[in-house]
Amino acid sequence: MRNIPNILSFLRILMVGLFIYLFVKEQYLGCLIVYIAAFLTDVLDGFLARRFNWITNLGKLIDPFADKFMLLSVLACLFSIGKLPWYILLIILMKELLMVFGGLFLLKKRKITVYADWWGKIATGLFFASITLMLAKLALPSLLGFIPDLALEILFLIALAISIFSLFHYAYKGGFIGKKYRERNAYENK
Repeated sequence: MRNIPNILSFLRILMVGLFIYLFVKEQYLGCLIVYIAAFLTDVLDGFLARRFNWITNLGKLIDPFADKFMLLSVLACLFSIGKLPWYILLIILMKELLMVFGGLFLLKKRKITVYADWWGKIATGLFFASITLMLAKLALPSLLGFIPDLALEILFLIALAISIFSLFHYAYKGGFIGKKYRERNAYENK
């Protein structure tokens, strides 16, 4: 039972392949279903891990990897058909790489595991809403064609802004910037 959250994370990684396959085949309704299912498995594995204390070291690594892999894959697919500006994809890719390397540094050098906080969860929710609306518009153009692409781009930009804010918030919590950084450097330089 303790490994159910990890199994769900591995399942999410497999869903990335299914999503890409369906996207290439232009089966956008299937993509939408897979994306929503992946999001729900993320919510469920997080709930189970915290509720029953089924938190494992593997889960601490595989869960954020699965999330980032799905997000970047979906955004790359949307970019490939001209539905996402290049700069949004590039900024998110750079931000995610900073998060991964910063998280690995904290884990390896300081034995600190960085957990998602509310800013990260809000950004995740906004990305989910943006991507879901975009996929729904692709899957059901006769029903949702009235949603302007510009509105979806603005929603992506809001998600991106909160995501970048969460990066700085994580950097502050991890002691890379701000008062904690100054205190740590003063201590290390004595």
